[in-house]
Amino acid sequence: MKRNLFFFVFFAFAMCFCALTSQAQAQATRTWVSGTGDDVNPCSRTAPCKTFAGAVSKTADCGEIDALDPAGYGTITLTKGIKIDGGGGEAGQVASILASGVPGVIINNSSVACPMDVLRNLDINGIASGTIGISVLQGGTLAIENVDVENFTNTCLNVVPSAGLAAVGITIYNSNFERCVNGALVVNYTGAGFERIVASMSKFSKSQTGPGISITGNSKSSFKDSDINNNQGGGVLTSGANVNVHLVKDQVSNNQTFGVHTTNNSTMSLSDTSVVHNNGTGLFADVGTQLLTWNNNWVHGNSPDGARTGTITPM
Repeated sequence: MKRNLFFFVFFAFAMCFCALTSQAQAQATRTWVSGTGDDVNPCSRTAPCKTFAGAVSKTADCGEIDALDPAGYGTITLTKGIKIDGGGGEAGQVASILASGVPGVIINNSSVACPMDVLRNLDINGIASGTIGISVLQGGTLAIENVDVENFTNTCLNVVPSAGLAAVGITIYNSNFERCVNGALVVNYTGAGFERIVASMSKFSKSQTGPGISITGNSKSSFKDSDINNNQGGGVLTSGANVNVHLVKDQVSNNQTFGVHTTNNSTMSLSDTSVVHNNGTGLFADVGTQLLTWNNNWVHGNSPDGARTGTITPM
């Protein structure tokens, strides 16, 4: 009887070990997808998967998924550190994600070893029914490079992690967020510490009800060489005593309601930035807020131009 029990325990342990080993071997550091692939494949370059969701389960934490051709690869939720490159197979191509009635990409990264995700060379299209283009719930850092997000019923990029989670740092480069009903970028982090958003050479435009950029809660953000224009709900809105936003070499133009607006004790500073031709107050500062400039900005043609609350002396 004891021999049989020992054999059973040993056999069960051996089977579990083999299963774990097989699972570890199945996760590669680099996987591939193709429009002609199949999710039953191992997601290798010669036997690629069909969708990003199919590839992510076979990609190790800190790994990379590359697209071989500019096909549509479906929506995805990232719970670990993954780099997705939609132009990985050929220079100049861009893979796409069509999101009907759901978010395009959800970042819910709980990885300790690799709390960083990268989205590169992607076109994320809500086709007028998707809810959020990129939804950030948790993670350490997120890099968005050469990504177009458009046609969502809520926001293009929504950064609203839970209060108890660590702050998220986001870098946006050469990307386009447009035609999202409630705004191109919405940030609201209510936990301790600060989120950090750094954007350069990007466009935030054509939102219908919300401002192009809305920063609330606890956040330090900067936008450089970017366009914030043609938003029905205004250009840039800040709210909260722990919000500090800096605009440098940006163009805020042709927005309805206002150009830039500071509310609820927030702070915004402008350097070498144009706030022009907005159908509403250009510089709109509520009582108790700070809207500061470096004396090198263009404020013209707004209805009215408005006024700063103070200056910053260059050093």
